[in-house]
Amino acid sequence: MNRTIRIAMWSGPRNISTAMMRSFGNRADTFVCDEPFYAHYLKSTRIEHPGADEVMAHHETDWRKVIEFVLGDTPTGASIFYQKHMSHHLLAEIDRGWIDRVTNCFLIRDPSEVLTSLIKHYPNPTLRDTGLPQQVEIFDQVKRKTGKTPPVIDAMDVLQEPRRMLGLLCDAVGVEFHDTMLSWPAGRRATDGIWAKHWYDAVERSTGFQPYKPKQEPLPDELRALAAQCQELYSYLHGFRLKQ
Repeated sequence: MNRTIRIAMWSGPRNISTAMMRSFGNRADTFVCDEPFYAHYLKSTRIEHPGADEVMAHHETDWRKVIEFVLGDTPTGASIFYQKHMSHHLLAEIDRGWIDRVTNCFLIRDPSEVLTSLIKHYPNPTLRDTGLPQQVEIFDQVKRKTGKTPPVIDAMDVLQEPRRMLGLLCDAVGVEFHDTMLSWPAGRRATDGIWAKHWYDAVERSTGFQPYKPKQEPLPDELRALAAQCQELYSYLHGFRLKQ
């Protein structure tokens, strides 16, 4: 009998999603994968990202094969398969039935902090670039199908109290918390996407979750309408966050 626990962590960009992957990747019983739908997303949208051609050449671009991979056993035989997913990578053509076969979790972050960071890479982001509409869609699908509220964690809560929040998350997904999740060696990982050299400088220098510091950059006026749309979606998910 296959006893692999497959944890799909759905996030948007400019969150602590890679640090969360480091946290789970430092467990001896866990294999992690990094944004498995990214190459398909790039191939389908033709959006210009750093190293896009290399990403598509190095990673699987067929979403059907990606689904086979995320529903399969871990390559290392580990009993936990932690999957870092970007919600906006789940494009309309991708069948979503597989989502019912994994343990889904949701990582959110205050939209004003997301947007002030996002515009450094995407000068004119749209609502769907934030991943929030897709997160809500997936969240509602899981909640409807299971009749239960899937775990939601807020990045600020994790940074303020890593031990408590990771403990709550582990309880929610049915795995034992390990202290090894609180720190990790600096450097790159073999499980990092080929895009790590473009995006992961800060994470590669890290050895644990950095203390929360509010962003000081003001939100540009031209993003206020978008921020208001994001806030409505964020507030909906925030209302379900783990906080006990």
